[in-house]
Amino acid sequence: MLNNELHSSIRAGEQDRRDGLKPGNRFLGRVVACNGSRASIAAIAENGETSLTELWSVGRLISISVGRNRVVALVYSMQTASSEWGEEANNIFRIEVELMGEVHVGPDGRETFSAGISQYPYLGAIAHRIRAADLGRIYDSGRNDSCIIGKLTQDESLDATIHVPSMLAKHFAIVGTTGVGKSTAVTLLLNKAIAADPKLRVLILDPHNEFAAAFPDLAVVIDTDTLDLPFWLFRLEEFAEVIFRGRPAPPDELDMLRDIIPEAKKAFRGGEPGVVRRQTEKSSITADTPVPYRIADLLALIDERIGRLEGRNDKPHLRSLKVKIASAINDPRYHFMFSSNTITDTIQDTIARVFRIPGDSRPIATFQLAGIPSEVVNSVASVLCRMAFEIGLWSNGGIHMLVVCEEAHRYVPADPTLGFLPTRQAIARIAKEGRKYGVSLGIITQRPGELDPTILSQCSTVFAMRLANDRDQEIIRSAIPNSSTSTTSFISSIGNGEAIAFGEAVAVPMRMRFSRIAEERLPRAHGITDRIDEDHPPTIDLRAIVSRMRAITGPDISSFQQSYMAAQTASEEQRWETELGAAAETAPQRGVSEPVQEVEPYRPDMLPRAAPPANPELERFNQIRQQLLSEKPAPEQPTPRYGSAPPAGQTPSPATSDRPSLRESLLKRPLGSIIRKP
Repeated sequence: MLNNELHSSIRAGEQDRRDGLKPGNRFLGRVVACNGSRASIAAIAENGETSLTELWSVGRLISISVGRNRVVALVYSMQTASSEWGEEANNIFRIEVELMGEVHVGPDGRETFSAGISQYPYLGAIAHRIRAADLGRIYDSGRNDSCIIGKLTQDESLDATIHVPSMLAKHFAIVGTTGVGKSTAVTLLLNKAIAADPKLRVLILDPHNEFAAAFPDLAVVIDTDTLDLPFWLFRLEEFAEVIFRGRPAPPDELDMLRDIIPEAKKAFRGGEPGVVRRQTEKSSITADTPVPYRIADLLALIDERIGRLEGRNDKPHLRSLKVKIASAINDPRYHFMFSSNTITDTIQDTIARVFRIPGDSRPIATFQLAGIPSEVVNSVASVLCRMAFEIGLWSNGGIHMLVVCEEAHRYVPADPTLGFLPTRQAIARIAKEGRKYGVSLGIITQRPGELDPTILSQCSTVFAMRLANDRDQEIIRSAIPNSSTSTTSFISSIGNGEAIAFGEAVAVPMRMRFSRIAEERLPRAHGITDRIDEDHPPTIDLRAIVSRMRAITGPDISSFQQSYMAAQTASEEQRWETELGAAAETAPQRGVSEPVQEVEPYRPDMLPRAAPPANPELERFNQIRQQLLSEKPAPEQPTPRYGSAPPAGQTPSPATSDRPSLRESLLKRPLGSIIRKP
């Protein structure tokens, strides 16, 4: 609904009349040339004065009096006749304008604006500064459910309004280079859309994790830690994109998945326990049917085919497929797909959480894609967009849903050979057929030249912010109606937060500035701060960073490790006590007659600045090792030859009598252990 300020400004503009032809008033110049869409106006600045020329500016609207009507024109170029400026001379200049429409008096005496022109300006027609009341009529959509999103650039006392139902009915797009305020504009438009339609459900594909701060009271944040998107919701091509890590799937392995997945789904539904055989009868379950199944059944079916006698040529492909599936389910980054909860039918819970049905006073779901592996982002986006369309389709339009695609050129690039085909098809289906079933699409991109032109052409409302690339500017010019092509001639130089709005939601192309949003509601990437305290720098945990880089996630097993180490320490001490006791018993038998010299054990204070031992078991091991090495062996006796008797007066010791000779030991060893293997 238009606010009171706009109505008051329109009433004030009714008194803004032209008082003669004095240069200081609204009189600017006269028409010297005109064709079907454009006109040229000549004006003069007397004695080098600029008070009159200050009223001219590129992008401003003026009016040309034609009888009782006033033709509205947009200034897009101006220059002096001699390309010079005289300080105290009369300077003649020309202004090029584009005809936009006219304000005419109806049969009931009311003045209204129409985009068509019934009477074109004649030569010598007076051009003058536009009235504030006429500006209000031009940009007034004429609907009671319009929303204020900012101020007009030409006159900031007037509100810039759009018709939100028209914007959502046929999709919308926000384009602009990075840093001009696209995310802030999205935040403002979504707040207005939800205020206009409380039943609206919004899904934001957020690749930079920046919209969580923008809707603290209206949105739930879904990330890799809270996401539960079962793998069985993926269609065959989407599942293959995950298994083969974004690379083209081998046709043989893809055909095997197409045959095996329906069998695994039948096994889950209780057709046969465990592994089921291929069934020849027709069934409604296909590889794309969203019914649950177990990965264990899928792997068991692959093992069964590997074990068959027939199909030798398929076995290498089956083994390769099994390895890829096992690698995917063991990757901790894919936990959101292969968690333990996916063995049950959780499709209702997934739809209720992701698409906010019923919503619980939080109609927005910001789906953070930054933590999802890059090779499966396209698959996840395809699943979400496809399910959004199917929910609208099978609910017969009972659920009004808006899918917002940030960085849309990633999912639907202009080059048909790039991107993921199912994602392109899912978004294109929403763009072409979504309005019939209450599913709207919001496209946000900084490179409209890299976006599929078919998708952009389906957006009936476009907010064009500053664009520096020539190709991007050309795309936007081609999307604007022919009568307003000059509107984008200055699109490369408009300010931050400023946009040119055109399409179904506005009456005429409108240059406006978006309203500012509270600082705490601005979208920002998680963890990014504007101010850094030099006295207290932020604490950074490198171990946590490395763990997230490696995707090392798992249960807390610290208590288990402590109990395990305690048991290991007790068992080590018991083993060493047993061995030391045995060594003490065998020491007299080895002929050690003199007392063993006691060796001082190692202590940390023996070396300067030595660190204390980290492991007490290692210290005890070193002590025992030093004790064993310090024992003096018995005097070495000459070794008798094989078969000879010991010398007279000497009894054979156990060490010499029981020790076999070299020849005997070689004869007892197997031949294979003697021959050196190459």
